[in-house]
Amino acid sequence: SLPLKLAQDFHFIKQLQTKKNLPLKYVPADLKKNKEIVLAAIKQNGQALKYAHEDLKKDREIVLAAVKRYDRALEYAHEDLKKDREFVLAAVKQKGWALRYAHEDLKKDKEVVLAAVKQEGRALEYAHEDLKKDREFVLAAIKQYCWALYYAHEDLRKDREFVLAAVKRYGQALESAHEDLKKDREIVLAAVKQHGCALHYAHEDFKKDKEIVLAAVKQHGFALLWAHEDLKKDREFVLAAVKQKGLALRFAHEDLRKDREIVLAAVKQEGLALYYAHEDLKKDKEIVLAAVKQKVWALQYAHEDLKKDKEIRLAAGRH
Repeated sequence: SLPLKLAQDFHFIKQLQTKKNLPLKYVPADLKKNKEIVLAAIKQNGQALKYAHEDLKKDREIVLAAVKRYDRALEYAHEDLKKDREFVLAAVKQKGWALRYAHEDLKKDKEVVLAAVKQEGRALEYAHEDLKKDREFVLAAIKQYCWALYYAHEDLRKDREFVLAAVKRYGQALESAHEDLKKDREIVLAAVKQHGCALHYAHEDFKKDKEIVLAAVKQHGFALLWAHEDLKKDREFVLAAVKQKGLALRFAHEDLRKDREIVLAAVKQEGLALYYAHEDLKKDKEIVLAAVKQKVWALQYAHEDLKKDKEIRLAAGRH
């Protein structure tokens, strides 16, 4: 432990905090009342607010500095600050999770909760139940945070009209919809048109549905991952997928990784897709040239003979 004289020396403590990150927990009680000492400690670690003198837990500057460093720091603030709308609004704009420790009345406040959700989407978990049932509010939250439907009231997740509006804003909200609505063709189609990877959450029957899968892969090539195996063998679907995301070649049936047109389309979109091409096509100069023109690092996946090719090396910026 520190000698008493040194422990009580303000400048010594401050210097220790600056250079050695001395926890406020170990600072003498009298110095825990000192704003400068506490602020220095909080700037090192927001959790230090827990050990500050009660008077400083009412200090807006101190608490806001703590929240900025530590998202749960509002827990240690004085109750008056947790009820202070202006202060809580400032706090949740810094760290959305701070909503968890706000007064219950402020968890009903749309502006406060939406600001929290904008900063940290999962903060919606701590909103008042009334807001989780509020259609307009949850839709606004989904715009800020794509997974907000997960925290919505169960009644909204079963509501067809609401879920349709939600997936039109963010397709992957389909994950949190009621299971019955994942079987609803109109909802699933709207979801995959907004974000192809929403196909992941659709009922299995729709993963065989040509219109739905084609819409999904055209929006996001990686949706091919969740398509039925028969469609991964279908040339039209795979070509559409790799044109959107070259690396979707990874999810194509093995036979289509030998298809020259498909592989060429893939590497033109993303050179590194060459990695997933059949070995024979890694010897194809046109394909390798297209790949390295798109992404020079694709050269590493070319056949050894083509790595020495002058034209290809030049395209890859090597001499």
